[in-house]
This record gives sequence, structure tokens and C-alpha cells, in this order.
Amino acid sequence: MFENLSERLEQSFKMLKGQGRITEINVAETLKDVRRALLDADVNYKIAKQFTEKVKEEALGQKILTSVKPSDMMVKIVHAHLTKLMGSENVPVNLKGNPSVILIAGLQGSGKTTFSGKLANHLKSKQGKQPLLVAGDVYRPAAIDQLKVVGEQINVPVYTEDGNKNPVKIAKAAIKEAKLKGYNTVIVDTAGRLAVDEEMMKEIAAIKDAVSPHEILFVVDSMTGQDAVNTAKEFNDRLDFDGVVLTKLDGDTRGGAALSIRSVVDKPIKFVGTGEKMDALDAFHPNRMADRILGMGDIVSLVEKAQEQYDQDEARKLQKKIAKNQFDFTDFMSQIQQIKKMGNIKDLAGMIPGMGKAMKNLDMDDDAFKGIEAIINSMTHDERSNPAVLNGSRRKRIADGSGTTVPEVNRLVKQFDETRKMMKMMSSGKKMRIPKMR
Repeated sequence: MFENLSERLEQSFKMLKGQGRITEINVAETLKDVRRALLDADVNYKIAKQFTEKVKEEALGQKILTSVKPSDMMVKIVHAHLTKLMGSENVPVNLKGNPSVILIAGLQGSGKTTFSGKLANHLKSKQGKQPLLVAGDVYRPAAIDQLKVVGEQINVPVYTEDGNKNPVKIAKAAIKEAKLKGYNTVIVDTAGRLAVDEEMMKEIAAIKDAVSPHEILFVVDSMTGQDAVNTAKEFNDRLDFDGVVLTKLDGDTRGGAALSIRSVVDKPIKFVGTGEKMDALDAFHPNRMADRILGMGDIVSLVEKAQEQYDQDEARKLQKKIAKNQFDFTDFMSQIQQIKKMGNIKDLAGMIPGMGKAMKNLDMDDDAFKGIEAIINSMTHDERSNPAVLNGSRRKRIADGSGTTVPEVNRLVKQFDETRKMMKMMSSGKKMRIPKMR
């Protein structure tokens, strides 16, 4: 996400490299390019203009220390204003009711139904909630079926009423059902249209009046750019929603919606969807997004994702095995599975400072470990636990069984041996000896 904008901003800041100090002339040149970068990212023209004017005002008012490079100071100022532009801080969902009622609104195709499932999964797995999904889109049978499939995937019940074409009555009945069966969160998926129309607006407003939701979330496809911002304004004028959800932020998006929407509707972005899987949903943190836009990575989010998969008991067992030099291919496979649960490999790498640009042209997806997994799965239990037995004939059999080649098997075994030695050294506190170059 934001790859093109990140590159353009980086090029803009290069104009200040080698400059001894910030002046009105070099700031004007830099910010002219920054404004172009924002406009190319489909940011609203007025917002881009206001943004660069505020940055210019602060930059020219700074007393630059001799130890601080002008380009570094400009990055710092732009980072602060990007964070402010996107809302300054994360705003959580309001879950005060019992049950808490969350109304999902948006145009058809924006990803409302998928997001409803992701939100239910998020609240269930991370906050211990017991959600009930409500199929309020009565016009598209596929929408009800889709929500049922999503509910099955995440093991969350879905409330439907066959034959009932009144979404207001369905929503009210669903809340009664939730109270009766002890569900403490009700998520109402509503119908959308291809464009904003009066009929849809009246319907969603009627549902709002009938169920008095504690939270209204407007879901918007971030790939639609500035159109998303305009649609958000129309919905907000009628619904006065509480927050925005940006879907498909992992796609070919220029980022204009994320950078403009807060200023236009004065409502926080609460979540971003970053993939099709039910766990591909992140709380939106403006400062972290600013980090990523400026190529600084997002270590905090990376650590949080790792902690979600972190099992202290398993970690202690693994540490003991490493200390005894008993780390084997079964343990190696287990660690691969933990990494895969954290999300898309390319996105994870992009959270490491400096890695986003390096990863841009690399084709990395969820199958990045496919070859390694195939090789390990072709090993016998004894070969996994005791790699020393892997002679030539065994390696040939493993290569044939995994659809790989003997050199690929040899390469993995060599990398595994080196990894195990390094882990043993780190566990014992010894310094690694680096051979001198000859």
C-alpha cells in the first residue's frame, strides 16, 4: 500500500539533501513536489494545498540545529502533519451496550459483508465478545448466503429470516434473539446500491432509528479513491456515522481516500482491510500509517502480530531444545506455521524499516514457504528429528516426493544446519565468529 506515494515523497525530500539549511526557496521547491505526489495519490486538491501550506509554515518557523539535516527535519514535520491529517490517534469501536449494536453501511461492492465477518472474528478472538451477525441485505440472496459462509468460517451464528423482506423488522428481531441467547454484540450487515440513492438512504436511516446502534461504521473501497471520499460525505450527512472502514488497502490503491476522508467528514478511520482472509483486518493507527508512508516501517504492528501468535509455554520448550541442540525440522515447520498466521509475508516485511522499497518488485505471497514445507513433509519422522541421517539416497527420495530437486533439498538442509548453529550460539551467549575475507 502507498508504494507510489512513498517513492514520490522520498524523491521530494532528496531535494533538501546536501542543503546546509532550510530556506523559503528550497522548501517551496520541495513542497511543490510533495503536493504533486499527494495529488497523484488522489488526495483532494484543497486538502493537499492546506497540507503543504501548514508544513511550509512550520518548516520556515523552525530553528534548525546544526546537528539536524534539513531533509530529516522536513521528514519529521511531514510525518507529524500526515499523522494529524489521518486523525492523530486510534479510535476504538464503541461496545458499551449489552448487546452492543453495530450498523454496517456502504455501497454495494465495498466489502460490507466480508468486513462484517472480519469484525465479528476480530471482536471474538481479540476481545472475547460473543457476536451475532445479522443478514440485513434482503435484496441479494447471494449476500445472505455469503454471510452464512463467512459465519461458518469463523464459527459465529448468523441471524436470517427466510421470506422476510423488511430489514428493519429483521434487525429488531435479531436484537431480541441476541438478548435471549446471550450474544453481547450484534453486527447488522445492510443492503447497498451501485450508487447513492434516496431509497437506500431512507432504509438505512429507518434501521438506525429502529435499533439505535451504539456504532455506525461506513465501509468504503479504498481503490475508488476520491469517489470514496465523496460517497462518505453523502452517507455522513444522512447517517452521522461514527467511523470509517477502508477495505482493499492491499490492492492497487493510491491512498487518497485514507489521506482525505478524515478531513472531509471529520470522522475517524477505525479499521483497514488488508486481504481476503478473515483475520486480515487491522485497527487504524494514523502515526503507524504515517511511518509506513514515509518508509519508516511499522515495527509496533509487527510486534503486535507476533505477540498474537506467541505461546509462552511453547517458547520455553523451544528454548530448552535449542540450548540442548535438539531443534529439528518439526520445530522448524512449527515456526513457519506461526509466521504464516501473522499475515501476508510481503506485508510483514514491509513493516520492517527500509524493507518496503526493497520488497516492492519481489513476488512474495502466502506460498512463499511452499517448497520448504513440501520438502519437510516428504521426510520421515526419524529424518525430521535427526537430520544427520539424511544421506544421498534419502535426499533423492525426498526431492522426488516433494516435487523439488536434490540441490534444493541440499540447500535447505545446509541453511537449517547453519540456523541451528546460530541459535545454539545465541542461546549460550557465545559470540559468533565471522571468518575474515581473504
